[in-house]
Amino acid sequence: MSAADFLHKDASTQLSELYVAAGAVFRFSTNCEELLKAARGSFLPVNSPVASIDFSLRFWVNLSDQSQGPWPKPYVRGLDHLVFAGFDAGSSMLADLRTLRVIGRFSAGMAADTTYWRTVIFPMLLSILAGSVGVVELHASCVATGQQGLILLGPSHCGKSTLAMALTKAGFKFLSDDRTFCSAKHKKLAAWGLPRPLKLRRDSGSFFDDFRDREPNDVQNGERVFHFDPGPHCIAQCEPRLLVVLQRECSAGFAMTPMTNSDVRSYIEQDLLAESPDAVQRQEETLNHLLSVPCFMLRYGGKPQQIAEQLAASFLSNTQCQWPGTM
Repeated sequence: MSAADFLHKDASTQLSELYVAAGAVFRFSTNCEELLKAARGSFLPVNSPVASIDFSLRFWVNLSDQSQGPWPKPYVRGLDHLVFAGFDAGSSMLADLRTLRVIGRFSAGMAADTTYWRTVIFPMLLSILAGSVGVVELHASCVATGQQGLILLGPSHCGKSTLAMALTKAGFKFLSDDRTFCSAKHKKLAAWGLPRPLKLRRDSGSFFDDFRDREPNDVQNGERVFHFDPGPHCIAQCEPRLLVVLQRECSAGFAMTPMTNSDVRSYIEQDLLAESPDAVQRQEETLNHLLSVPCFMLRYGGKPQQIAEQLAASFLSNTQCQWPGTM
């Protein structure tokens, strides 16, 4: 097959499996076992028959292209219902948001980089497709006790990851860091994450024994950071029971005030990608379910462990859950 034929209908993508991503069922077809391994490490398998799928991925890998990282910054552009994402000279994909089909060609070198798929390509795919399958993507971290979830929303540098880390140390399970995907299936709200490590900046790492007196050894977006893998303390999904919008302050303190539905809606919508009218309508059910969850503004400052203890107590009092580790 010539390089120009990779999108031809006869391109061989004989390997095929079904997965669940943020509550949506999709078919993943490829000619490369490495890509299926990356998918198995990122999504839940579908083990029973399904009536329909929500979207499909068809990725052909050029096995003769052994390009190696580090990879350049991804390039993403949209035109009407089409979204193009380029990753390097030999790797790109095109998403059709009307038919909910994604096709792409990748180098063998990029296909073998499982970490890049789990931390960059798959999260980007979910961001692109979210609205079209009724999923709401939140700029948020999420932890849970049992199946009851606490979502921490806020802009960069507000402490989402640091408080998620402190809550995990206090006994909560870890679901997601920085990006949380919410869906409403069968009138039930669910929060989903991707198996990505929790990221901490240098100043936050000093609060935890895992990183104290150590230098960050990872680089992300040009910044040196710590990565923490919660391991067995992770969960794949939960039911959101409390939303907390974080506002970090210089002085020590802890003050939670209720937010109105209109304020919560405005806050969530300002972070959503522009979508077609059909996609906005699909997201509306999920958004309405989110608005039924109690939401508070938290103005805080001080040691994350102390804030996490007070936040956990507020979560338990608002949801009547048991303290983590006692269930």
